[in-house]
Amino acid sequence: MRDYKWLHEYCLNRFGSTAALEARLPQPCSDAELRALSDDRYLSTISLRIFRAGLKHSLVDAKWPVFEQVFFAFDPEKVVLMGAERLENLMQDARIIRHLGKLKSVPRNAQFVLDVRREKGSFGALIADWPVTDIVGLWRYLAKHGSQMGGLSAPRFLRMVGKDTFIPSDDMVAALKAQNIIDKVPTSLKDRAAVQAAFNQWHVQSGRPLCQLSMMLAYTVNH
Repeated sequence: MRDYKWLHEYCLNRFGSTAALEARLPQPCSDAELRALSDDRYLSTISLRIFRAGLKHSLVDAKWPVFEQVFFAFDPEKVVLMGAERLENLMQDARIIRHLGKLKSVPRNAQFVLDVRREKGSFGALIADWPVTDIVGLWRYLAKHGSQMGGLSAPRFLRMVGKDTFIPSDDMVAALKAQNIIDKVPTSLKDRAAVQAAFNQWHVQSGRPLCQLSMMLAYTVNH
């Protein structure tokens, strides 16, 4: 595995200057910002990620104001009370995306948010306090306790709310393969631990957040 210096030099050569590179890199939210985000916004973003999966994002986003309306602005205390009959009725509402499995995930994830609130004080506290040196552990926690949060949904949700994370996109996986860190998509605990260890090393070497390192790696392929 090459060190961070190689990655930085590669990206500088690709984009021509430090300013051009920095302009392309995301910034994670602070722990205070993650804590300040309300539980209803976390539930809304979890749900948005789930409905985006497999669909054109712009299509889902255009319908999201109606989702906010029919799901009581994603107030978890209200959403958790939505029963099967209410969800079946929503299947007749042409204004939203009528996917029963995804619709059912919303009250289930409302219960998840409420469970975390009881334990941590707020969902934001869980997200803010989780160490980025074990971000794959947070992916696993979200997939285990949430509904339809497996695969790329957990890391993409975290990126959407601003939690620092890498995302094993196709390009990033290709870059990790080229560095002989993994030889396939990292779905096993072993492979995810190997990826986490590599990112932790690059983070120490560079001081950069994981999200920036993730994007820089992706820039080393397919251009």
